Amino acid sequence: MGYSPRLKEEYKSRIINALKEEFGYSNVMQVPKLKSITVSRGVGSAVADKKQIEYALDELTNITGQKAVATLSKKDVAAFKLRKGMPIGARVTLRGERMYEFLDRLITSALPRVRDFNGIKATGFDGRGNYSLGVVEQIIFPEIDIDKIKKIDGMNITFVTSASTDTEAKSLLTELGLPFKKN
Repeated sequence: MGYSPRLKEEYKSRIINALKEEFGYSNVMQVPKLKSITVSRGVGSAVADKKQIEYALDELTNITGQKAVATLSKKDVAAFKLRKGMPIGARVTLRGERMYEFLDRLITSALPRVRDFNGIKATGFDGRGNYSLGVVEQIIFPEIDIDKIKKIDGMNITFVTSASTDTEAKSLLTELGLPFKKN
């Protein structure tokens, strides 16, 4: 049969039934699922130092296990000495098994390493069932060697779901194991 990630198996065996009961879906295809996870990082200092983009790309590639892509500026901004087409960030979009593997590592090993961690905020929903989370330091990921870090930076992690409302998306992400703060 082959390898299948732990969270994917748990979704198929337990989470689908739990969400069907909670929201009263009549069909399995109505149950929301996680479509993709996008990890992105802005590197504003890349205007002055071109090496910063390479460091950011390498770190995102190490964290996610998939090659990161540089994001380019869309227009000129004279105040920031920015030209159209200059690389100013990095991003990775994960789908399928890599997505579930990254989510598993985020929940079990990265988030518990955050200082003074007591859950993630539930205010990052966009109204269409997607959730965005900001991470302040990239050193929470065990794949990053702290001695080789040039600059501590944050990143954005966006969870794209097929849910139509935020309550459905929050239930899905809670069942998958994201530790939301209690009110």
